[in-house]
Amino acid sequence: MLKVLSIGNSFSSDATAYTHRLAQSAGIDLLTENLFIGGCSLERHWQNILFAVPDYSLEVNGEATGEKVTSEAALKSQNWDFVTLQQASHFSPDYATYQPYLDKVAGFVRKNAPTAEIVMHQTWAYEEGSERLQKIVGYQRQAEMFAAIQEAYSEAAKALGGCRIIPCGWVFQQFLKQGFGNLHRDSFHASIPQGRYILAAVWYEFFTGWDVTAATFCPEGMSQSEGNWLKTQVHQFLSQR
Repeated sequence: MLKVLSIGNSFSSDATAYTHRLAQSAGIDLLTENLFIGGCSLERHWQNILFAVPDYSLEVNGEATGEKVTSEAALKSQNWDFVTLQQASHFSPDYATYQPYLDKVAGFVRKNAPTAEIVMHQTWAYEEGSERLQKIVGYQRQAEMFAAIQEAYSEAAKALGGCRIIPCGWVFQQFLKQGFGNLHRDSFHASIPQGRYILAAVWYEFFTGWDVTAATFCPEGMSQSEGNWLKTQVHQFLSQR
C-alpha cells in the first residue's frame, strides 16, 4: 500500500477527492489522508504545530471523517510514504510568504515521519477574468499568476533540498492551452468532476509511476469517453514534460 498524507487545505481536498478510487480501479491500494482547513497557509500550519491545535478536519480517501486531529497525531498515525506540503492559493505566487514557515513545517514532518518523502503540491492559477484573480491576488492575466506560482514552488523545492513537485498547476495550464476551460467551479477551486479528475490523474501518475489510462474509475457526472480523454491528455502532458 502507498500512503500519502497532505498537510493542506481545500486545494488538497480537490486533489485527493478521486485519487484513491482512481488507483483502486487499476488494482493499486493508495491511501490518501488530507488535513483540511479552508485557506490554510503555511504560517497557520506552523502555528497549529507550535500549539498542537486539533483544528484539522481529517479526510480519508476523499471522504470527510468528522474527526478533528493535530498534525502530529496524523503524522504518527501511519508509516507514511509521502507527505505533501503546499501554500494557500492566494499566497502561492509570493515566495516571501512561504518562509520561514515552510522550513519549520518540513522540519517537523521529518522529525515525526522520518521515512516519508516530502513533496510540494503545486497549486493552480485562478480563472481568467475572474474578480478573485484581479482583486485578491492582483494579476490581470491568469498566465501571470501561474508563472509566479511556478517560480515560487521551484524556490520552495530548492529550499527543501530539491524535493519533487506534483505539477498540478502546470497540467492545468496545458489543458488551457488546448482550449479546455472547464477547470474551475468558483473561479479558483477545481471543477467537479473534470478539474478534480485531472488532479487525481496527475497524483496517480506522480505517486505510482504508472500510466493512468489503465485506471477505469469514472466519477458521477462524467462520461467514460470524457474520462478516457482527460486521462490520455494528462498522461501525454506528463510524458512530454
